[in-house]
Amino acid sequence: MSNWVIQCAQTWLKPLYRRMKRTLLECPVIHADETVVQVLKEDGKAATSESRMWVYANNDRSGKPIRYFEYQPDRSGKHAAAFLKGFSGRLVTDGYAGYNQVDGVIRCGCWSHMRRYWREAMPKGATKEPSKAAWGYDYCNKLFALEKKFSKMSDVIRKTARQVEAEPLLEAYWWWLDTLDPAPGSKLADAVTYAKNQKKYLNAFLEHGEVDISNNLAENAIRPFVQGRKAWLFCDTPKGADSSAIVYSIVETAKANGLDPYTYLKLLLTELPYLGKNPASDKLDLFMPWTAAIRKNCILPTKKISPEDL
Repeated sequence: MSNWVIQCAQTWLKPLYRRMKRTLLECPVIHADETVVQVLKEDGKAATSESRMWVYANNDRSGKPIRYFEYQPDRSGKHAAAFLKGFSGRLVTDGYAGYNQVDGVIRCGCWSHMRRYWREAMPKGATKEPSKAAWGYDYCNKLFALEKKFSKMSDVIRKTARQVEAEPLLEAYWWWLDTLDPAPGSKLADAVTYAKNQKKYLNAFLEHGEVDISNNLAENAIRPFVQGRKAWLFCDTPKGADSSAIVYSIVETAKANGLDPYTYLKLLLTELPYLGKNPASDKLDLFMPWTAAIRKNCILPTKKISPEDL
């Protein structure tokens, strides 16, 4: 069964996978994240060593949602730099320093990670009165509440709204942060250090209305892979890991576009072989999950609500 998946992925799905990458790199905003994957038969590495599955995603404002997985043997930032070569937009990530190797992009930070640091620093049952971490957590919650209000705005209007309402909130936040003097080695110190190190990236969204304030998009995109890993545990070979990345990319991109993954895969594996092993880009574009013909044939049906469901 594994060999069947590898054969289908490498022979018929890989050209569409590569075309998907080129489309992704044309988007103005890309989110990135990575997670552990174990590959047993990698040259020069023990079977117990850790490799990485990277994910790159664009937000739904592009109109062409893409969830792109790429296997690499390690976590080095050089892999993100190689993948994103030629991309000159906004890159939304967590605080991993490896992304600093990516040239020509505007790094944007993740307020969900910032809020998580404050949450982890809060004593159980803490409120703002006795807990400095709770104050930080509350600032983040206020920022997310504003973003929820701005979510349906156009990029231009959202940028203006942020500068009017969110920027004063952040000025107060950074002033408050400078008043803290946490004990070295404490979780509060970790939160303060993260905030100060990431300030430039955390503030970047104020100048870019098309950018989301968190990297939740990439984290959510990689979650199905993490859940699946609990069942299948590892990949046997690098080719198997690469094929897994291809199939996850096709399936998760289909889901992001509201398609039924089974119907979409069935259509691809029926039609793509007729294009040959090196199909032209314009032919591949016809099979992208946001095209009208594909949506007509593969869109998930809208569930009708019966009286019993109410």
